[in-house]
Amino acid sequence: MATNLSKYIGERLRDLRTKKELTQEEVAEKAGTERSYYAKLEQGYTLPSLKLLEKILNALDARFRDVLP
Repeated sequence: MATNLSKYIGERLRDLRTKKELTQEEVAEKAGTERSYYAKLEQGYTLPSLKLLEKILNALDARFRDVLP
């Protein structure tokens, strides 16, 4: 179930990824997750654990403040 928070984080992740010119596959691989799961995160269908979000942000060379409201 999509929530406002999951949609917000998903949009921020997509923005960061496209600015870095990375594919979903590249980010997912660097973060140690599946591309299909990462795609669901960007679409706002689910929220990652804090541990996974940290790995994704490391892959994007970003910080928590870049994706959290």
